[in-house]
Amino acid sequence: MDIRKAVVAGAGISGVNACRLLKKAGVPDVILYDGNAAIDREKLAEDLPDGVLIVTGEFPDELLAGTDDMVISPGISIHAPFVERFRDAGIPVISEIELAYRFSRGRLAGITGTNGKTTTTALTGKILKDYYGDAFVVGNIGIPYTSIAADTTDDSVTVAEISSFQLEAVDAFHPTVSAVLNVTPDHLDRHGTMECYADTKMQIAKNQTSDEICVLNYEDEITRAMAERIPAKPFFFSSKRLLDDGICLDGDTIVLRERGRSTEVCTVGELQLLGTHNYENVMAAVAVALGMGVFLASAAESIKQFAGVAHRIEFVAEVGGVRYYNDSKGTNPDAAIRGIKAMDRPTYLIGGGYDKGVSFDEWIRAFDGKVVRLVLIGQTARAIAAAAEKAGFTDYVFADTFEEACRYCSDHARAGEAVLLSPACASWGMFQNYEQRGDQFKEFVHRL
Repeated sequence: MDIRKAVVAGAGISGVNACRLLKKAGVPDVILYDGNAAIDREKLAEDLPDGVLIVTGEFPDELLAGTDDMVISPGISIHAPFVERFRDAGIPVISEIELAYRFSRGRLAGITGTNGKTTTTALTGKILKDYYGDAFVVGNIGIPYTSIAADTTDDSVTVAEISSFQLEAVDAFHPTVSAVLNVTPDHLDRHGTMECYADTKMQIAKNQTSDEICVLNYEDEITRAMAERIPAKPFFFSSKRLLDDGICLDGDTIVLRERGRSTEVCTVGELQLLGTHNYENVMAAVAVALGMGVFLASAAESIKQFAGVAHRIEFVAEVGGVRYYNDSKGTNPDAAIRGIKAMDRPTYLIGGGYDKGVSFDEWIRAFDGKVVRLVLIGQTARAIAAAAEKAGFTDYVFADTFEEACRYCSDHARAGEAVLLSPACASWGMFQNYEQRGDQFKEFVHRL
């Protein structure tokens, strides 16, 4: 790439690593811009390579002059006014995963979806590492793709968890295998409509060829319909029916189906993951791995050894007969529904957080007699309470702080019951991210 000047927007982990990659690639003029004038520029500079200019506060138009590319961090909307200035000036606006892809080599598996993508990416990463001896696992899972792009080789295999925010500004991005696990209401405050949100997810496969695979959930109407609109060959998985071709749940057995014939992958009893949603994640991971050239027998052994990821229906401890579960990654109602369905005992549920403009009605209906008390926090507390009232659920209380919510649950839950943090909302406004929220919950439990 012949870049003389690049502007990187956003001073978080994605922006910092984009700057590092650009300087490593020899780009002479790299500018990091962030609208927050209160950023500690000296501390930020310690994380950046020499020669990166830091600009904060109100956007100066002189940054446009001579810029070849503007690299946008996922936390910044492509419709932000200063981003529009670049576009109006004819300057390409690309995402940090687009930048990483342009500098990377080897084969890439890209995984997106509203829910399940972290577990599926981590599991696919394990399968690939077990089979190939090494693999990069990057993206929205917490390791920026830009941080490893320069280390990839023609023999590398990489699996990336990719969010809709990261897909808003892709151009040449082209995974060898892609996957869209599901599409349910989320981030509508950013994308506006479900149609726009789904179309953004579908960007992951836009550059694939008819010889390449896109793994899709047959039981999700939106992803099933994508098969008709993408250039790649669809590879379906299903938890509800036997497909002629694909990977399916047949009773308690996961099977690979080829022209109507079944080959057993494993039984669900051999897995360390619980719940139908996790069986779907396993099927998707196996499908992606097969597309990346892994033998089925090797993938089957790897999935049996996988114990899950932190913050996703993560058992924390049992205290006084009460079992505590951290599902902080339940950042939208559909994800949180899966958390509730996994509970096998009366449950005190901590919910609420940042308002992303979604409905909580289906989440409330999924309580199905399992929720003893709903403890509400954050910006959405009143909206969730209204949805609960509408559904006839009145066993809720409000807590002013996260600590107060945790304390209420530990004071009231009795032996044989559970306490579940599964907020159905993002953590922003109270926490830096869902990991911090989950870690604070685990710290509270371990203090009991």
